[in-house]
Amino acid sequence: MKFNKTIVLLAGVSSIFLACSNNDDLPEVINEEELITTVSATLIPQNGGETILLKSVDLDGGDGPNAPIISVSGSLTSDTIYAVTLEILNETEDPAENITLEILEEDEAHQFFYSFTNSLATTTYKDQDANGNPVGVVFDLVTGTAATGNFNITLKHEPNKEAANVSAGDITNAGGETDVQVTFNLTVN
Repeated sequence: MKFNKTIVLLAGVSSIFLACSNNDDLPEVINEEELITTVSATLIPQNGGETILLKSVDLDGGDGPNAPIISVSGSLTSDTIYAVTLEILNETEDPAENITLEILEEDEAHQFFYSFTNSLATTTYKDQDANGNPVGVVFDLVTGTAATGNFNITLKHEPNKEAANVSAGDITNAGGETDVQVTFNLTVN
C-alpha cells in the first residue's frame, strides 16, 4: 500500500505544479507581415482628362535580386487635382492577394506617406482610421507647375500617429517599420 500512496502523492504534487504554472512559456502569436509585390496608384483628374496609372511590381518582394518593374502610363497635367486610390497586392498568390483589405482592417496600425522632389505636387489624405488619424489608401494629389521629379510612396506599419506632424503626412517622427517603399518618376506638363 505504501507504493500506491507514493503514486497518489506524486500525482497530486504534479497537478499542483501544473496548475500553478504561468503562461509565459506559451508561444507568442506573431502577426506575420504580408508579402507586398505590387503597388498601384490610379490618378483620376478632378475636372476630366486622362487617368494615370502608376505601378510598381517586384515579385521577389524587394528582398531578392530583381529590381522592381516601374510603369507610369502618362504625364500629369499642371495645376490639377487628382483623386488617387492605392491598391496593394501580393501577386505571388493565385489569385493575387489584395493586401489593401488587410491594411484597411488594421488601419490604426498603418499609414502611407508621400514625398516629391522639385515641388512636383502636394497630397491631402482623404481617409482615416477609427481614431481620426490618416491612413492614405485614398488621397488627393495636386500638381504644381511643369516639372519632372520623383514621387515616393512609403507604407509604415505601427507608426506613431500621435507624434509631431505625422497626421499631416510628415514621416520624420513616424517610427514604425517600413512595409513597402516605391519611387515613380513623374512628368508634369
